[in-house]
Amino acid sequence: MIAIIDYGMGNLHSVSKAVERLGCEVVVTSDPAMIAAADGAILPGVGAFGDAMANLRDTGLIDVVKQYAASGKPLLGICLGMQLLFTESEEHGVHQGLDLLPGRVVRFQGDYKVPHMGWNELTFKQESPLFEGVEPGHVYFVHSYHVLPEQSSDLLAVTDYHQPVTAIVGRGSVYGMQFHPEKSSALGMALLRRFVDLTGRQN
Repeated sequence: MIAIIDYGMGNLHSVSKAVERLGCEVVVTSDPAMIAAADGAILPGVGAFGDAMANLRDTGLIDVVKQYAASGKPLLGICLGMQLLFTESEEHGVHQGLDLLPGRVVRFQGDYKVPHMGWNELTFKQESPLFEGVEPGHVYFVHSYHVLPEQSSDLLAVTDYHQPVTAIVGRGSVYGMQFHPEKSSALGMALLRRFVDLTGRQN
């Protein structure tokens, strides 16, 4: 079973339907016991970083997510959910994140269109279980802020938007995707399938 963590700020329906299409049992929940019992968990997110952290705090889910990550079972952050995995964000002031991965979330700076929106090509930076049998291609992004990881070993894939932009991160069983895999056609579904496959290893 895959738990989609519901803290009031996620694209819950599209993510859950995408995982269901892979033939996997899915539950959308804010129940700590159900999250803890899941084989894998997905932290989605749409909106502002500070609001998301406030919702996680108000629903008592910050420690739940941290404990899940510490359990060694696969955890995937999507879009804002990936950014929440990091230490802090400068979006509308400085806000502390989950600090599961060291790094900062910063706004795009330059004379170009923000938000970064549309299809961009992934470049895999290193080997990862997430990439087994997967060929890089184009995926769909919508974001005005991007992550600067402190550790290069956490950076699994980048895209180019006037600069190298963090697209996929991972350390141990914690993963993040800045793009929307559920909206990214065959490659997005292939990456979601690999995540689901990794959760099966925990059975």
